[in-house]
Amino acid sequence: MIRGDGGRTIRAILDRICNKWTLLIVATLDGGALRFTELHQQIPGISQRMLTLTLRHLERDGLVSRTAYAEVPPRVEYALTPTGKSLIPPALALAGWAIEHVPHIEASRALHQDKSG
Repeated sequence: MIRGDGGRTIRAILDRICNKWTLLIVATLDGGALRFTELHQQIPGISQRMLTLTLRHLERDGLVSRTAYAEVPPRVEYALTPTGKSLIPPALALAGWAIEHVPHIEASRALHQDKSG
């Protein structure tokens, strides 16, 4: 699959799921379905536009479901699909790796800065 199309498919998927906003949205939705405003409030630094775009992409890719309720005012909730939920363990593993290696990475950065600075 990696070589069949020059790696385009895999790169596109990894670009989507490795995006910081994707991971923050998925992690936030791991606690259950949320409305747009609730998501926006729980993800510091994300603009409404970026949240909208990322949710659309995640819905298109089958990681997030969007449910609109026929109420006044209209209510829309976002939730992880089973595929979206399956992203949680590898995302947590990656976050754990990052946490474990922060001291080494920061020390390496400082050493590099000293050499180039």
